[in-house]
Amino acid sequence: MKKHLTAAVLAAALVPALAACGSGTEDARDQAPTSGSSPAAKAALTVTDPWVKAAPSGMTAAFGTLVNEGSSDVTVVAATTSVNDTTELHETVENEDGSMAMRPKEGGFVIPAGGSLALEPGGDHLMLMGLTEPVEAGTTVTITLTLDDGTTTDVEATVKAFDGADEKYQNGGEH
Repeated sequence: MKKHLTAAVLAAALVPALAACGSGTEDARDQAPTSGSSPAAKAALTVTDPWVKAAPSGMTAAFGTLVNEGSSDVTVVAATTSVNDTTELHETVENEDGSMAMRPKEGGFVIPAGGSLALEPGGDHLMLMGLTEPVEAGTTVTITLTLDDGTTTDVEATVKAFDGADEKYQNGGEH
């Protein structure tokens, strides 16, 4: 009996040691993913209160709060939907005359580790241009966000009627 107990304890002690032998010289957790995806980054990004402004045609915008629950920064570099041709990430800037205008956000939206970024009327937002169908209040729009590491995450946004925030484009257009 004592011989079997000693063998069991020895076997239990050897399992972790043998497992470590096969891991190579680098810790597997420190290696970059080879598939071009980062499940940890994808899981770290969530969107709270996502919504899209209702519009019969032309263009509209999407809003919500991008939340990064991870330990490293996450950058949203693109977005797509099935209801429009082109989606741009927009920021608010001050023109030379002091007026505020919208323009594409160079480099994407960076959400700091443990932080958030509000997408809101009159501020940063997703611009849905070239609507291919009416976007009606009470429906939902699936928005696919692409991160700088190539991963994507889908967000279901509720469509709402909204009359505020008559933003201006930097080149004089409106949305």
